[in-house]
Amino acid sequence: MKKISLLCLMLLLSFTLMACSAEESGTDDKGGEAAVGGELQVAYNAQPPTLDPLLTTAVATRDVMRHVYETLVTVNQKFEVKPMLAKSYEVSEDGKIITFELRDGIKFHNGEEMLPEDVVASMNRWKESTTLGKSYFADAVFSSSGEKTVVLEMKQPLSTALAMLADPGQAAIITPKEINEAATEQGITEYIGTGPYKFVEWKTDQYVHLEKFSDYQSLDSESSGLAGKKEGFVDDIYFQFVTDASTRLSGIQTGEYDIANAIPFDNAEQLEANEDVVNHIDHNGFNGLVFNKKAGFFADVIARQAVNAALDEEEILMASFTNENFYELEHGLMIKDQVEWYSEAGKDQYNQNDPEKAKQLLEEAGYNGEEIVILASRDYEDHYNAAVVVQQQLEKIGMKTKLDVYDWATVLQRRADEKAYDIFVTGFPTEPIPAKYVFLDSANQWPGWTNSPEMDQLLDQINTASSQEEAQEYFAQLQEEFYNYLPMIKFGNKTTITSTRSNIEGMGFLQGVTLWNVQKK
Repeated sequence: MKKISLLCLMLLLSFTLMACSAEESGTDDKGGEAAVGGELQVAYNAQPPTLDPLLTTAVATRDVMRHVYETLVTVNQKFEVKPMLAKSYEVSEDGKIITFELRDGIKFHNGEEMLPEDVVASMNRWKESTTLGKSYFADAVFSSSGEKTVVLEMKQPLSTALAMLADPGQAAIITPKEINEAATEQGITEYIGTGPYKFVEWKTDQYVHLEKFSDYQSLDSESSGLAGKKEGFVDDIYFQFVTDASTRLSGIQTGEYDIANAIPFDNAEQLEANEDVVNHIDHNGFNGLVFNKKAGFFADVIARQAVNAALDEEEILMASFTNENFYELEHGLMIKDQVEWYSEAGKDQYNQNDPEKAKQLLEEAGYNGEEIVILASRDYEDHYNAAVVVQQQLEKIGMKTKLDVYDWATVLQRRADEKAYDIFVTGFPTEPIPAKYVFLDSANQWPGWTNSPEMDQLLDQINTASSQEEAQEYFAQLQEEFYNYLPMIKFGNKTTITSTRSNIEGMGFLQGVTLWNVQKK
């Protein structure tokens, strides 16, 4: 694969790019014999808090376990919904019923065939465990109808239902019925899916080992995003948890690792000069700070508006990504390529960089020298670098701050404690629909604890809109209200660098790496 020039990076800020490969079985992209066998050593920058995708929004869990689990429907590189374990689906005229016809002969990693009862049990656990499920499917009923049919019945039409079921985050994974029935509040204890790789071992703080599933039944359609053809060319994948960026950087250069994610942006040119390494730069959503709106100073919206007035987003983004080619100043929650959603609403409230206005709002909010605790992690250098600049900018307007730095797993734990912080810095993938942003819906009770009846009503209107044009109008109002209420502050759009050794071919990316179809030449 040709190395990507730094001058062309902004062209990559579109997720309309096609997936990196779509090889025919047994052949490579040039029509020759595929390289089969071997193992991949992947240096991954953060440790998963759990391997149960239903219990967390952590991208480490998502990126590892997407190779093990699959869903009824999924998304391609353009975020279009496509069948996966479902052979087909049909939506009733009133929009209240979705009927899924299941693919034949799909096997779980334990050798058992996937049946409708497994799908029903899996979907019931998903709707009872996840923020999307509890918010939008609490009254819905999943049932089996015949040997290959599962039916979803909803009391009200939900135009975004299929997109939610295809969500890569807290994915609606299909696992055996008995696994779901044995799950506790701590999640499932056996990791059995239908994907091209099966779980072997998780050594906490060290690695997750996946092994090729020899009975995997791939689709024949073109590979794109998370949809279409998936082939397990390598025998084993080891996700090595390497939180130190310099260790990942060194390891990809020496060949200790085949793939390394979250490469520091200031090392991009160094790796470009290495003929044995290839940089892959992909659009990767946006970073921002999330306010604790349940307790402390930022329960007051005026206090949140003071911070929004103070921030210089350009300075924050430059500190995070080191080069303007790696980021984009952008206010919108949906990116410009999402033409059915994008809106200019709220733009006047973005990147104000107005310290005097901020000081006035602080005084109005009654700030009296309270210490503001900011949570951050060096597992994500861009998060940490942003947090440092945010701290500096808040201190310039007279706020007393404290930067609490932990490993990412600890940040995930502490951000769930309303008494532990005031702000935390995190990142979000670009989502296919507004409802997927966990900080918008009050019912999610996601850390930071949004409580906005106005945004809740607009989300409901979006999800039940009779047309995309109507939904887009409601979204413009939602984005305006987002900038009034400020559950979080978006810094701007970002990219991420994943580096591979030059003999690695076929890696894909959609919100994170995909390693099916990867060959080690």
